[in-house]
Amino acid sequence: MYEKDGEQYYVVDGHVHIWDARESNIKNVHGKQFIDCFYDYHRNLSPEEVTWDYDTYTYYGAERFVKDVFGDGHVDHAIFQATLLRDFYRNNFGQTGECLDLVRQHPGKLTYNHAYDPRDGEAGLEQLRRDAEQMRLKGVKLYTAEWHGESRGYRLDDPWSRRYLEECLKLGIKNIHVHKGPTIRPLDRDAFDVADIDHVATDYLDLNFIVEHVGLPRLEDFCWIATQESNVYGGLAVAMPFIHARPKYFAQIIGELLYWIGEDRILFGSDYALWTPQWLVEKFVDFQIPADLPEYPQITVAQKKKILGLNAAALYDLDVPRQLRLPAETAAGAR
Repeated sequence: MYEKDGEQYYVVDGHVHIWDARESNIKNVHGKQFIDCFYDYHRNLSPEEVTWDYDTYTYYGAERFVKDVFGDGHVDHAIFQATLLRDFYRNNFGQTGECLDLVRQHPGKLTYNHAYDPRDGEAGLEQLRRDAEQMRLKGVKLYTAEWHGESRGYRLDDPWSRRYLEECLKLGIKNIHVHKGPTIRPLDRDAFDVADIDHVATDYLDLNFIVEHVGLPRLEDFCWIATQESNVYGGLAVAMPFIHARPKYFAQIIGELLYWIGEDRILFGSDYALWTPQWLVEKFVDFQIPADLPEYPQITVAQKKKILGLNAAALYDLDVPRQLRLPAETAAGAR
């Protein structure tokens, strides 16, 4: 719980990882390209005092995770978003075993969202069913630009993808997180396009589609879709560090999101360990729209509380302590 100026904030970091990009786990040159691109994002957008050395960045492990996220990071609950990249890494990029061990060690503080790939066909559907039961999945993380043999991506509205979404409905997996943001070398930029969100959000109204990275650099496209589809949400991972590197650009991002989709469908995410949550939380609580952007109203404390945690808590049925809820939510709970 973070407290500033007499206000208390329940923080849900909706986008965290434990990865292994050490040389021993890299399968080919593309795995090296991928982590190098990640590191460029990290060192170019982070404050100098929180920038890591490269070796630490390639693998930091569970102990460092707990310290950075819960010890120093002001985070009350965090959600792992799996990224497998089987074509680039020997034992996957995201470390499922370590993540699940932490979920068991810290009950109530961590949620794990696993990944699937609809190009795995029937075998993948069977695996999804097993994963849903064993991992108690409430959400999944999809990477539509991931390579799969000769394929360099898929669309959410492809026939096989629809079969997996329908299986998610049957299994009670309601939160579909989709990377729709900046490209990462060597993945193809167009495979992250947001257009397919429009199709599946209309067709699967009982699923929540959380568009990670709010579609950047396609923010306008995302906003036009999300304003029409009430089950589409925006995840701020990757957008958040611009609060330091380019604060006016961040003001435009958050201002557009609040205008188009409103305060109830925006979710905080650090994308740890691309960035650490501590400085992002602190800067966001202090942040205000610059005076030379008068078309955007100032962000209220209540809006910040929703974005930092209460919106994600609602999607994942998290039990927010009474004193950290907004007054209207407290009254609703009492009724």
